[in-house]
Amino acid sequence: MDLSIKALDLTRPVVGIAHPTERASSVQGGGFKDAMLQALQATSDLQAESARLSKEFSLDNPTVSLEETMIAGVKSTIAFQATLQVRNKVVQAYTDIMNMQI
Repeated sequence: MDLSIKALDLTRPVVGIAHPTERASSVQGGGFKDAMLQALQATSDLQAESARLSKEFSLDNPTVSLEETMIAGVKSTIAFQATLQVRNKVVQAYTDIMNMQI
């Protein structure tokens, strides 16, 4: 079993999600709302995949390895934390704008 992981492999999106350059070009025309919806969907997909792998591993499925399950869990945690930080910044920006004096 080959467990070698390149440093950039951990930052590469999951299969089915566009590469950052492709996503950036499609988001430019779509706006912030579309970018947020895409990011939320990607986070949701990562969490679902992590849950699926955890369930399969706990049921002793021989095709699912512990390493694969743990990496999926870490990816979903990182995606969730990033989404949470973006949400916090958006709420903070909204609060700052609402508190501005005209």
